[in-house]
Parts: sequence; structure tokens; C-alpha cells
Amino acid sequence: MPRRYLFADEAGCFTFNRKPNISRYFILCTVLMDDLGVVNRLQNLRHDLLCEGVPLGDYFHATTDTFDVRDAVFEAILDADFSVQATICEKSKAQPQVRVSKARFYKYPWYYHFRHGIPKQFRDVSEFIVTAASIGNKKERSTFTNSLGDVMSQTLGKRPWHVDFRPSQSDPALQVADYCAWAIQRKWERQETKAYDLIEGRITYEYELWRRGRVHYY
Repeated sequence: MPRRYLFADEAGCFTFNRKPNISRYFILCTVLMDDLGVVNRLQNLRHDLLCEGVPLGDYFHATTDTFDVRDAVFEAILDADFSVQATICEKSKAQPQVRVSKARFYKYPWYYHFRHGIPKQFRDVSEFIVTAASIGNKKERSTFTNSLGDVMSQTLGKRPWHVDFRPSQSDPALQVADYCAWAIQRKWERQETKAYDLIEGRITYEYELWRRGRVHYY
């Protein structure tokens, strides 16, 4: 049986108010793949862009990359074989007890994501490796790691699994997750679908967690 890899990134923030520049949604996005060929594709793309004299940041990051770089990255990653899953949380619908801490709120999309979004995807695998983009300070990262480990214990059962939190710049596959999260966020936050349309055929799960909720708590 194969080993399967899941790379995760988030879009949105943990701030719960309606002030300017605060995200309406918190989005958990994952990309699932059986091989890591996309890593070489992005490394080769970076070298090609450098040789062409294209200005680059320290790593591919959809929010800050130029239009030309962004187009090149999407073209490169869409040659790879992966699927995309997303759980969308409209933050104002989160009950107060859900958002008493960042770690508690963080755990909700992960739990439902693993419970409903990808169970069929790890049914026939020997090992499951989850690499998530690290967020927060050192203390918060430890709490997030524990929360994710608890979710996986509840949802994966006895299947071998491993969790790794890493900065996005350390792993090109996490940059794929960043790009997909950015595309999905643009659709939900701004109703802009140009980037979303590129990956739509890869999306196997896109669910708004509290879509039936009618109460907004702020």
C-alpha cells in the first residue's frame, strides 16, 4: 500500500471582529498527493525564473508574488497530480465557546475536515504524513500540534500517521497548499474566481462548516 502525503495551509486570521482588513472567513486548505514530484517542479521553476531575471521573494507565496510569478507557479503545479480539499468557516458564526482560544477554534475545521473531507482518501494507505504550515509563536505552535494530533487520533484510528509543522518556505509542497488556499480565499472573500477556476477540477471537497447557521455573534 502507498504512503500518502497531505500538506495544509490556512487562509484568514484568528481575529473576531468586523474591522478593516480582518478576514470574514477562516479557511483550512489541504492538498493530497502520493508522490512529491511537484517539489522538483517548483525548484526547477525557481531556477528558471532566476535565470530569466525575474524578481523573486525568499519562496513562492501567492499573496506577495507578482502576477507573472503567480501565473508561472500555477502552470507548474497543475502539471502535478494532487487533489484539493477546503473547509470554510465564517468566523462571525462561531459560537463564543468555539473561539475562547486560537487552538480551540483551530481544532474545529481540522476535525470536520478529517471526519468528512478526506476519509476515503486514506482508506488504503500504509502511512499518512501530514505537513502543516506553522503558525503562531513557539508556545502556540505546540498547542496547535497537540490539537492536530488529537484530531488525527480520533479520525484515523490505528492507521500509522505522522504530523510535521514547518514554515512554508521550508517545503515547496506547502507552497502548493498556500497557492490553493489563496485561490479559494479569493473566491470566498472577494468573489474573484480567476485563480479558483484553475484548480476547481482538483477540488474534491469544499464545505462551509456553519453554512446553516443564522446567528452572527459579532
